[in-house]
Amino acid sequence: MDQIPEILLNTFRKYDTPTIINALDILDSKFRTKGFTTEQVVCADPSLPPIVGYARTATIRAASVVDPQKKRDRGIAYYEYVSSGPGPNISVIEDVDDSPGFGAFWGEVNTNIHNALGLLGVVTNGSVRDLDVLSPGFQVLAGKIGPSHAYVRIEETGKEVNIFGMNVRHNDLIHADRHGAVVIPKELAEGLPNAIKLMIRREKIILDACKSTDFDFEILKEAILKSSQIK
Repeated sequence: MDQIPEILLNTFRKYDTPTIINALDILDSKFRTKGFTTEQVVCADPSLPPIVGYARTATIRAASVVDPQKKRDRGIAYYEYVSSGPGPNISVIEDVDDSPGFGAFWGEVNTNIHNALGLLGVVTNGSVRDLDVLSPGFQVLAGKIGPSHAYVRIEETGKEVNIFGMNVRHNDLIHADRHGAVVIPKELAEGLPNAIKLMIRREKIILDACKSTDFDFEILKEAILKSSQIK
């Protein structure tokens, strides 16, 4: 399944990333420890809804001098790449400098370029700047905030990258919000809505018990046991 039906993407957009990860864990226990970002991210706009789209991957560097022509050629090739395919796309960029985020690739100019090209946002271990003038509606999840672009440039496009423990390949399906990001395996996409419903039903038993006016340990214990029996 190369492209996920839009009806499924719309379903995934209704839920935050922790909910998606909890549901994925029901389908595959590896999601207890793999497949998601494991470091805190800087979210440029926490009010934005979750973004769900296909990964367009690249690496960047900023700490060393670069030939201007090479920088320009690689940048143009990158923009062509990220705007390819039916989408929706999300840029996923690994900063491979020894000190990631030394120079910011993301700011006023690049958020506007990517937004205009139709991308939903970016997930990166690099830095972001120009927080007050970023393109509205374009989500940025970054490793840090920094003031300079230094010698930042695209190194490679379309290769597998790692963002805070999350391995991402070209065209992987990404779900991201202010909490971080996760890769949704396409083979699990069809079963994910039912897993989400199951998880919500299990949690509801406990949450409803907590709202009881006579809530105590015994009520909690009973709710936990009932929750575990829901299949």
